Amino acid sequence: MPRSQRFVELDFLRGLVLLIIVVDHIGGSILSRFTLHTYAFCDAAEVFVFLGGYATATAYLSLARKHDETAARQRFLRRALEIYRAFLVTAGLMLVISAAFVALGFDEAPNLAYADLDSLTSAPLQTLFDILLLRRQPYLASVLPMYALFALAVPFVLPLARKNPWLLAAASVALWAGASRLLPYLPAAADMRWDFNPFAWQLMFVLGVLTRCQPVYQRVSTSHFGPLVSAAALSLLAVLWLAKLSGVPDALRPEFKQNLEWLRVVNFVVIAWLVADLIRAGWAKKAANWLPWIGTVGRKGLLCFIAGTAISLIVDSVLYTMTDGLLDVPLGLSADAVAIAALLAVAKVYGPLVRVLAVKTS
Repeated sequence: MPRSQRFVELDFLRGLVLLIIVVDHIGGSILSRFTLHTYAFCDAAEVFVFLGGYATATAYLSLARKHDETAARQRFLRRALEIYRAFLVTAGLMLVISAAFVALGFDEAPNLAYADLDSLTSAPLQTLFDILLLRRQPYLASVLPMYALFALAVPFVLPLARKNPWLLAAASVALWAGASRLLPYLPAAADMRWDFNPFAWQLMFVLGVLTRCQPVYQRVSTSHFGPLVSAAALSLLAVLWLAKLSGVPDALRPEFKQNLEWLRVVNFVVIAWLVADLIRAGWAKKAANWLPWIGTVGRKGLLCFIAGTAISLIVDSVLYTMTDGLLDVPLGLSADAVAIAALLAVAKVYGPLVRVLAVKTS
């Protein structure tokens, strides 16, 4: 696949996932009734982390090729700091938005950061200190500390992915298998927990890195076994879909997502294989050309994630108040339209705005 096509498809998929994440965090959303989590044991989080690993490997390899390994390693150490700053900004947005809604009387919305606001009121310095040390991660900011840790690990992960992929895969699986036992060692305030256990979710990130660095899919899919593997994946997907619709009790436990349990991994891998088939057939490229605005969101990934958290919390809180928490199709669809349009506007306006400000300050 030519390199330019690959980037177009990657941007499209990342943008699509970011849009899905926004509507998935709106409780009364209508579109979220048709997204991945409704039909599978995994959701957009797995796709987001996997694509993050893939994009990271792509950027690292490009830097190493244009400059050297040292430049690539240094870039991702700086990236970890950028993500940490993004976490602080997102945490601040969650607190400010929550405080504003509480002050306006929207104090029944379920996803406002009530516990964090209470802690901030009773012990402001300790609460701010806890946020700085990742001991407290306000609603929707919780995925970013995990990403910062992954960025720090890139200088170790990428060389292994290129030269010793089986060693990296084995180490990643072993760490994932013991993740629940390692969870208590993560820094956390007394009333808090990490929504995403990084010891577990690193498996998704590493899978993305390995997919980019090692042509396993290309070799299998183009061999005589390719159609058989795809048929088996499709059959397994149908079985998992029926199991999801029947309601597996374990899938309702908080730890099921927090520790990335095996059923989520299997379901994601099956879906990823079938999506890769569609990409190889050219469907992702066609969709990216038909809907270029989705790729714009994908190219501004970190910015759009931060903006998406604020948009979804605001829209979710307003919608909940307007509907008393009940499902309302017209209002739910309107909320979806507002949230998607707002995120698209952020992605569209950001680039030109930065250029204008750069011209004025130069």
